[in-house]
Amino acid sequence: MIKRKMIVEEGNILKEIKRNTTQEKEVVQVLKKENGLTWEEDGVVYIEGRIYVPNNKKIKEEILKENHNSVDVGHPGQHRMLELIKRIYWWPGLKEDVKKYIQECFKCQQNKVQHQRKAGELHLLKIPKGPWQEISIDIIEPLPKSNGMDTIVVIVD
Repeated sequence: MIKRKMIVEEGNILKEIKRNTTQEKEVVQVLKKENGLTWEEDGVVYIEGRIYVPNNKKIKEEILKENHNSVDVGHPGQHRMLELIKRIYWWPGLKEDVKKYIQECFKCQQNKVQHQRKAGELHLLKIPKGPWQEISIDIIEPLPKSNGMDTIVVIVD
């Protein structure tokens, strides 16, 4: 953990956090309480010993990318990645951001293990004796509007 923390301190992420001068209202209120668990040092806010990440999409994406795509980490799952990030960083909505990042990772979705039973055998339908004896209807919606319509109805006799 010490080695990893030193990499963070020397990296671009900490510089970006220092450059971001806007502080959210919640952070300012917590800093005013001075409960010993929150402090500010060199332009970086620490909450319970973890670096507070301001509401900056670029910084958050970089942290998520570093803790998921790097060679030494190797695409951990949602829970492992959350644990890795929470060792050093914290921000409101961290869990949701990690979940979304994992769901959007192409490699993770490609290598995901399927936990479903294989589909059963297909059974052919009986051939009807005459027209309109068997009818199937498919409704495809919602679609982008085209000439004021957003649905396709397919009727098969």
